[in-house]
Amino acid sequence: MTASATGGAAVTLTAGPVQSVDWAALGPPAIVAALGLVLLVTDLFLPERRKPLLGWAAVAGLGLALLALLPLVGADRSTFCLTTDPELCSYTADGFALAVQLLVLGGTLLTALLSLPTVADSRLPAGEYWFLLLTSAAGAALLPAARDLATLVIALEVASLPVFALIALRRGDRLGSEAALKFFLSSVAATAVTLLGVSFVYAATGGLHFGAVADGLRTVDAELAVLAPAGVVLTLVGFAFKTAAVPYHFWVPETYVGAPVPVAAYLSVTGKAAGFSGLVLVTVYAFPAYATTWGPALAVLAALTMTAGNAGALRQRPEAPHSAVRLLAWSSVAQAGYLLVPIASAAYAADAGRAVGATVTYALMYAVVNLGAFAVVLHLARAAGDGRLTAFRGLYAAQPLAALALAFFLLCLAGLPPGVIGLFAKVTVFAAAVDAGLGWLAAVMAVNVVIGLVYYLRWTALLFRAPATGPEAAPADTAAAAAPAGTAAGTVTGRAPSRLRPATPLGVAIAVTAVLGLVLSGAPQLVLRFASGSLL
Repeated sequence: MTASATGGAAVTLTAGPVQSVDWAALGPPAIVAALGLVLLVTDLFLPERRKPLLGWAAVAGLGLALLALLPLVGADRSTFCLTTDPELCSYTADGFALAVQLLVLGGTLLTALLSLPTVADSRLPAGEYWFLLLTSAAGAALLPAARDLATLVIALEVASLPVFALIALRRGDRLGSEAALKFFLSSVAATAVTLLGVSFVYAATGGLHFGAVADGLRTVDAELAVLAPAGVVLTLVGFAFKTAAVPYHFWVPETYVGAPVPVAAYLSVTGKAAGFSGLVLVTVYAFPAYATTWGPALAVLAALTMTAGNAGALRQRPEAPHSAVRLLAWSSVAQAGYLLVPIASAAYAADAGRAVGATVTYALMYAVVNLGAFAVVLHLARAAGDGRLTAFRGLYAAQPLAALALAFFLLCLAGLPPGVIGLFAKVTVFAAAVDAGLGWLAAVMAVNVVIGLVYYLRWTALLFRAPATGPEAAPADTAAAAAPAGTAAGTVTGRAPSRLRPATPLGVAIAVTAVLGLVLSGAPQLVLRFASGSLL
């Protein structure tokens, strides 16, 4: 660059390399993060009667973030790249990142709809609640686009840390505080292990970007031959916790029960999506040279996780307090096992991208129907004040639409018609295992799918049985003790489900998830074509 000096002489200034920032690529997580800060500050100036506007603003902002994904479709856009090597970037909005961001932002939008009545019923501090939820969502949306280990770990912690506070946000709730403490201690331990693994990988390869790590692991110095695989294994251990894989699943049931129902729904979908996207990135993108190390490990974890989840769900007693949310918690552990199958298959398959697509396909199906199931559970908790499975007995007689929606969601999770999308997703995962030569894992999955039919169909059958009367109906004080987090005060009856209509946000959430499930069941190729955009 040339400039005129005071004396008229020309001075040449050499401009150094400047890193460009693609704000369009960063748009979705940036919008969500900025919105969280704006709502937190706005809460300071709003009178109490106008605090519900914060929730609707959060819903609108999440819708705007979803729209910000549209300009990114069809093109890989990277930013924060090294000036010395433009191929190594810290953030890339490619097909995989956009697919997971759609899942994260869509799941958070539905969670926000579930949260609107809960924030009012439980008198949660609105500004803090929406700030924490949106901050966590911003981290979860950032994570699938991360392309170096430092950004990945930071995004994972940004997605996780606000959830601790969300779980314990209700003042005076001992169950929530205990659940938050267990989740916090377990997560901190997992993060420490992950950071130790990342430090080992960095020492062995001299890089943090996935491309540099992948190249470095192919030519590890002989003196570091032990350090590199140890780093790979330790890094995977941390992400196994985030995905609720066995033996790191023990926090799930207690955390889901202690958290407000919308937060449990958020953890089951958005939190799981963040964990699995991180697992895909470190295995398929960064550690392909050690596929023989992480492939068998993930295959064994998948088998153990789906088996432990189904066993835990089978042990739930319908009359036990919080048994509905607890069963969904154990179900989410089993579903995590199914989600691990395609990732393990990527280590053996000729086309790793197809396996990644199978994971995305299953995650999208699971997100839709699981959030729908949580929405109906929350509606019944507000209507009848009871979180037991027995409270769902006779739901069809009192609220046929809610019962039919929940039955459809449960059949999707079970993989039975008319929940064709659930069957389609399971077949996709099963095919990924078979194509990779993991016949034994496919057989374990088939057995577990059959086991899962027991508790899904048992719950479905309760919906259409005659309502409990006389001694079978629980007294009001028992129902009050069993009422889940987020239940409105003064609604406990302990009797058959009432005809109370769902709150408008809950009704919208149930309707949206049911319509999406029906559309995808009628045209399952839509989700497969979309997931194919995430192929590597």
